[in-house]
Amino acid sequence: MAGKIDNLLPDARDVQGQAAAKDAKKADEYVRVLAEAELEKRALTERLGAASAMSEDDKIKLTSAIIRRAAQSGLGEVQLYRFSDSLCTDGGLSISRNAAGWETTLRGVPRDIYDIWANYLRWRGYQIRYIVNKAQGSLPENVSIVVSWDD
Repeated sequence: MAGKIDNLLPDARDVQGQAAAKDAKKADEYVRVLAEAELEKRALTERLGAASAMSEDDKIKLTSAIIRRAAQSGLGEVQLYRFSDSLCTDGGLSISRNAAGWETTLRGVPRDIYDIWANYLRWRGYQIRYIVNKAQGSLPENVSIVVSWDD
């Protein structure tokens, strides 16, 4: 009888190993999906960077593609764009202080992205943050634009 039971009941270490292998496979797949999403986001973001020549419909389609891909990857937010604070009329000071009217200091693509959010995304429940990365002050692109949809 003992031999039959040994064949029926697996060793706890074997079960743990199987579970760990399955978790590792899930983690690898998640990392792969995130890497693909990041590559696609970068390509789309580069296109968004050239957005001044794009129609508003194309800008919205591009923004939607970035958001959809991030959501499909399980994310609750996505960095849409990075830019230099020199594109702000006050060098990013209003953004870093979260001053009223900070959005009026934006120019170019950063302003275009804000306008897309204000006109189309805000009332659909999306939030936007323009974040001055002070620790990266020596980098030329020290402001991030993040859109989120997760509470």
